[in-house]
Amino acid sequence: MEESDDERRTWDENQIRKYDIKMKSVPKHSFVDPIVMEIMLEGRPVIITDSKMVEPAAKWNLKYLARHMGNTNCNVIVSKDHNFKYYDDKCVQKAVRAKFVPPHKKVTMKIGEFVDKIKEMSPGGERLYLQQALTHSVGTEIVKDFLQFKWDYIKGIQKEMGWGSLTSNLLLIGMEGNVTPCHYDEQENLFAQVKGYKRILLFPPEQFECLYPHPVWHPHDRQSQVDFDDPDLTKFPKFANAMAQEAIVGPGDVLFIPNYWFHHVESLQNGGYTVSVNFWYKSKSTGAVAYPLNATQKMAIMRNVEKMLVDALRDPDEVGPLLRNLTLGRYHDFSLPPESQ
Repeated sequence: MEESDDERRTWDENQIRKYDIKMKSVPKHSFVDPIVMEIMLEGRPVIITDSKMVEPAAKWNLKYLARHMGNTNCNVIVSKDHNFKYYDDKCVQKAVRAKFVPPHKKVTMKIGEFVDKIKEMSPGGERLYLQQALTHSVGTEIVKDFLQFKWDYIKGIQKEMGWGSLTSNLLLIGMEGNVTPCHYDEQENLFAQVKGYKRILLFPPEQFECLYPHPVWHPHDRQSQVDFDDPDLTKFPKFANAMAQEAIVGPGDVLFIPNYWFHHVESLQNGGYTVSVNFWYKSKSTGAVAYPLNATQKMAIMRNVEKMLVDALRDPDEVGPLLRNLTLGRYHDFSLPPESQ
């Protein structure tokens, strides 16, 4: 990988993975257009252009980052293939953790070592993905660049949206073709693209039943069980009804990903490495509850019910049978075919 190839300014359909999913496009508007805030206030994703929100990071190619982050121990995920499915085995019960086989490994390395490795890796071999919190430990020059981000604009969004505090910023450096499979987060996300192009498929909370997330007690909590490359429609039949909203973001674009929206992220194939920075914010206080509850609120309720049952039963294997006993024949309409329920 030559440094002169560090940013592809165009892309074509051949760089996009093919999925059997119905899609429409995420709206895309300049930051000066009032419709941007209208869409965000409705809790829908939007691509924001021309904002120069993270313009000081435009020089963050591999050479620059290696020079100025050389002493930083970075968090790197090593996968045997292109999929980087998130897991957290620290917050689950020991019995669950003992049975879980991590799909990849997490290591720390200097960014120079990371850069050398991704240049040397051959097609079909191991793949790397750097995910590093942007704190004072990342190096003086990187911190200077970070402080020169367009914070007045960013804080203006935060205020108008009524969000809580900024919880973290992550620097993401991915190899071409890397995929973060479908999942949702419980925070608001401003996803700023710095180098290269990424494609994000988004699904609203209303499509929860189409995406079959893992139980909350599982290390893959919040991750969809469906393999988009080879979906098992016998096991996950409602995935056939899923409708994605597609966003392709390039340098300078910012994508708003609302909390509880499922999103599947891929660095375009044959497009060089990608650099992104995200801004995670706590969601605004719900305030007075209005009925009927929306899909986001219902997802939060389901999470809390699952957590309560696991805590009460102390055995995740008992949760499913209890829920079946609770619903079958009582909240289950046998007049409807199984696929419609």
